[in-house]
Amino acid sequence: MSKTVTLRLNDEVYKKFRGLAEHDNRPLSNFIETAALRFIEANEYVDEFEMAEIRGNQGLNRSIKSGLGDAKTKRGRFA
Repeated sequence: MSKTVTLRLNDEVYKKFRGLAEHDNRPLSNFIETAALRFIEANEYVDEFEMAEIRGNQGLNRSIKSGLGDAKTKRGRFA
């Protein structure tokens, strides 16, 4: 179910958002929602190049597996 959120923007930011939304031919609320989701995806998830680098780093993978094993057996301190 959709939720309504009130957002206070100064005039300059509002005009910028409104102009970009109109350029994309969509409502302002949809533009803001899409921009927020893109920001989250860019900052929360690893892209394919970073993931290839992670998978290729044997030392890192050993450390992750060791840490996972410790967590499963409740060894060590977790902060």
